[in-house]
Amino acid sequence: MSQQIATASGTATFQGAPMAAAATSICEFLAFKLGSEEYGIDILRVQEIRSYEVPTRMANAPTHVKGVINLRGVIVPILDLRMKFNLEQVNYDSFTVVIVLNLGARVVGMVVDGVSDVITLTPEQLRPVPEFSSAVSSDHLLAIGSVGERMLILLDIEKLMTSAEMGLVAQTLQ
Repeated sequence: MSQQIATASGTATFQGAPMAAAATSICEFLAFKLGSEEYGIDILRVQEIRSYEVPTRMANAPTHVKGVINLRGVIVPILDLRMKFNLEQVNYDSFTVVIVLNLGARVVGMVVDGVSDVITLTPEQLRPVPEFSSAVSSDHLLAIGSVGERMLILLDIEKLMTSAEMGLVAQTLQ
């Protein structure tokens, strides 16, 4: 049984066992940290990476919606994925950054613990996500990427950000 990963740059197909890949099946992901876990999102969804600044709080917004910022005339909702994923400790320090995402007609910012690098993955480096209960719905997980000893949890960031569980942002994105 093979699975497909749809990215902005195309669709990569992989199986649980390694398989031959064409050079055109290479996908690039921005690697970032949330707590002790490393995640990856399609690099083509990233507009920019900014240092964290305290956003303007919105009344009655869910806890993980930190507020909004004015980014060159565009009002951008800021979500803290650390809070959404129920991480034990959420600190704002010099490593905390906001990844600004371009999701179709909307721009959304997500707060993460830090960004490490852009990783190129081939289908041989992708593994199916095992079935288990986690803070992230399995519908929002693409695959597990393996680079040497590193393992990245690859997120379908557009599906995650537009899901009903994201609260306020889901209503504004659809």
